[in-house]
Amino acid sequence: MASADLRQELDCSICLNIYTDPVRLRCGHNFCRVCIDRVLDTQEGSGVYTCPECRAECQERPALIGNITLCNIVGSFLSTRPDQEETGIFCPYCIHSPVPAAKSCLLCEASLCDKHLRVHSKSAEHVLSDPTTSLGNRKCSVHKKILEYYCTEDAACICVYCSAGEHRGHRVEMLDEASEKKKEKLRNVLQELTTKRAETEKKVQRLQERKREDQEKAAGVTETVTALFRDIRRQPEDLEKRVLSKISRKEESVSLSVSNLIQQLEIKNDELSRKMRHIEELCNMSDPVTVLQEPDTGDLCDTEDRERPDDQVHVVGDLDVGLISGKVHRLSDIITGINVWIYQQEATNILLDVNTAGNYIHVSDDRKTVSLSLHKNHQNIPERLRYNQVLNIRAFSSGRHYWEVDVSKSESWRVGMCYPSIDKEVDQSIIGDNKKSWCLFREYNQFSLLHDRKVIQLPDSIPYDRLGIYLDYEAGQMSFYSLCDPIRHLHTFTATFTEPLHAALWVWEESFLTVTSLMYMRCII
Repeated sequence: MASADLRQELDCSICLNIYTDPVRLRCGHNFCRVCIDRVLDTQEGSGVYTCPECRAECQERPALIGNITLCNIVGSFLSTRPDQEETGIFCPYCIHSPVPAAKSCLLCEASLCDKHLRVHSKSAEHVLSDPTTSLGNRKCSVHKKILEYYCTEDAACICVYCSAGEHRGHRVEMLDEASEKKKEKLRNVLQELTTKRAETEKKVQRLQERKREDQEKAAGVTETVTALFRDIRRQPEDLEKRVLSKISRKEESVSLSVSNLIQQLEIKNDELSRKMRHIEELCNMSDPVTVLQEPDTGDLCDTEDRERPDDQVHVVGDLDVGLISGKVHRLSDIITGINVWIYQQEATNILLDVNTAGNYIHVSDDRKTVSLSLHKNHQNIPERLRYNQVLNIRAFSSGRHYWEVDVSKSESWRVGMCYPSIDKEVDQSIIGDNKKSWCLFREYNQFSLLHDRKVIQLPDSIPYDRLGIYLDYEAGQMSFYSLCDPIRHLHTFTATFTEPLHAALWVWEESFLTVTSLMYMRCII
């Protein structure tokens, strides 16, 4: 009896369950912290807070004081009643002290302990189950009979009267049988979900590895670019120091030469002054004999310079300004020729257009590789080009675009861009041979750039196995790079683009050109 009374004293008057984190109000009543907080929240804005037990009022929200003693009592009580806390369902016939229920009778809608279960009727009508509080859910809401069957057509649990009534003729299964089938389906779903979760985890792991790799690559590119610009900033300073030093040395040399010349001229000037005084003295003499006995006046007046040292002196203005200017402009070219693209977007995906391919051009199934095939014969359509060349499907009318071409398996090729309005019938329709196209090409082991048949020769010593093409449409720039180590900028065409541009490829003999799509733009220096 004492145990039952103690159990009642440990119930919260709000949730009617054993206290959880009990707190005390000023009036002395105890509640679960969560329960009283919820009640006080509902009283917010009413201007007064009241105790749910005694209705004691408070103008301000009361402070909640933790009841440590009551909390310890609850802990001790629960530790001595582990079975009760497992289900929280007690036998209603054990009136002296709460005893946990062992089974629930669906017919009687009661939960019984082992003692009272032994005297309970054991007929087939009294169906026993694990202890539960939702006994009403186990009976038909219409006939108040125990649910024994499952209608697969209506996906509903039914009683025996339902199976003979509104569900007559439907496919009906026993609950246990239907439950096992559903469990089997759930196990299959669980297996599929487990597999998908494992695949997702692998994808996450791969993406994390990819992220680390990208971060490492970005760090490497950052270090390279930082070192490059540090070197670029140092080059003007070094050039300035060298030029100023050269000017200073030249100035010192010229100054010394001029000083020597001044000294020689001063000596000569003194000699001339002396001769002038002597001549003046002769002119002032009255004795003709003395005048005539002097040496010939031609010797006295011999002031002609046999060597003209002033002709050999270089003044400061004679410095090689052209050479210095050339170095400065070369440095300017280096700086302006730098194009650094840290990947901000995916590289342009180039797909070749079969409809534009020349009669003997073969395009691979993935639209990436082009080769020459003498057995190919395409249908004649307006889009088709006349010679052994092909365009990409997409035209670029704005933005920045970058792609790469593998030319390692080709001896003669042209790689570039052109307008869609290029004349496809005339002899000058090959890319580079007209005003509407630009290209880099190789013929007879010579590499050149071509636009409107104007050739810019390139050095043969640079590797050309792989090329990078960069287009900045708004800036009117089309740049070509050799993707060797280190990457080299070959040339940048500058123009005001008036039409969309297509990537274009031209091949000859048994050649192969492959357009590659990188996952990200590479860093081009």
